Amino acid sequence: MTRLRVGSGSSSLDDSATAGAEAARAALAGLAGTTPGLVIVYASIRYDLTELLAAVRGVTGDAPLVGASASGQFADGEFLPAGTSVSVMILGAGVYRFGTAAITGIGADTVAAGHKLARQAVDAAGAAAPHSALLVLADGMAGDMQGLLTGIYRVTGALVPVVGGAAGDDRTFAGSYVLHDGEALRDAAVAVSIGSDRPLHVVAAHGWQPQTLPMLITQVDGTAVLEIAGRPATEVYNEGVANYERTRTQPARIQHTDGTGEVWHTATAFGLIEPDGTQLVRGAYIGEGGLLHTFTPLPEYAAVQVVSADQDDLLDISDQVVNDALRGVPDPAVMLMFSCVARTDILGDRAFEEAARLHKAAGSVATFGFYTYGEFARTTGVAGYHNATITALAL
Repeated sequence: MTRLRVGSGSSSLDDSATAGAEAARAALAGLAGTTPGLVIVYASIRYDLTELLAAVRGVTGDAPLVGASASGQFADGEFLPAGTSVSVMILGAGVYRFGTAAITGIGADTVAAGHKLARQAVDAAGAAAPHSALLVLADGMAGDMQGLLTGIYRVTGALVPVVGGAAGDDRTFAGSYVLHDGEALRDAAVAVSIGSDRPLHVVAAHGWQPQTLPMLITQVDGTAVLEIAGRPATEVYNEGVANYERTRTQPARIQHTDGTGEVWHTATAFGLIEPDGTQLVRGAYIGEGGLLHTFTPLPEYAAVQVVSADQDDLLDISDQVVNDALRGVPDPAVMLMFSCVARTDILGDRAFEEAARLHKAAGSVATFGFYTYGEFARTTGVAGYHNATITALAL
């Protein structure tokens, strides 16, 4: 199989058009004359995204473009904090078949939106390839992201893995965007169907450690968790937090301040136990009136554990996620990666170490990604929406 040509570039210039053009030119140079097959753009919302995209496409031409607003980015080991930069990755044509699609209004019915999005992306890719994967980027504030994956699964089934992430907005909570060709879209999702002559596989790893035995969720109301094992959920959750605090020096509750005031993040969460024993991390917080919530609803009677992580826990999985993603990939060129902004809360002033360790583990393979409001890695079953996790696809 011919090796994929890739190039990446970034810019932190203030002018939207100048920054977009600078990043795109650097990325195009890496293709060494190869025709662009797909352009991926991640950017801070400080930019006028329409102007930025016009400048990028002024360099890359009419090659299909997808992307997202972010809460920070990383490229080839460089950590680009929230609110600073734009990053561009260009994948060369001829090795993989790319078909892109975008839909709006996803929040009204994320399941139906996922179904429509997957169908359009698959159709856009044209003739069926022996193997495929779906890259999905979605407005991180548009509702139930697991519902979006459920709708996608109804089209692609179990054989097509899904990778990607939910767009961020520099932690301002002002609204996130997905990008498609020359448009910046809200309440929307974009997808890329990637056709391949070899199997494509998606991986996920997080480093979170259990603090309780497995328990059943016995009562929920939307995102509110009311009972765990027949007991008040907040009481059970706080016991897990206490277990963490007895054994760790890092606080279990980490305060992050942004333009909207003080928001509490936590180094504890739920691990939703999958049939194969792995865990999908579900972020949790205690809201108004002491009510326990998760960012995505937990299924009633699901098995969960309270899980925790400190800085070393999160960083120590870097080699694992890279090795898993590269295993069996002949002559890989790039790892498309997605890491949660909640990980940067816990890592604090060590956040740059994650990007550096991932790239070091990847060796000569390029690494490119952004910090999300939730990650996609659907591999075997319907579930595949994660929090505080790294997901990846190697091409």
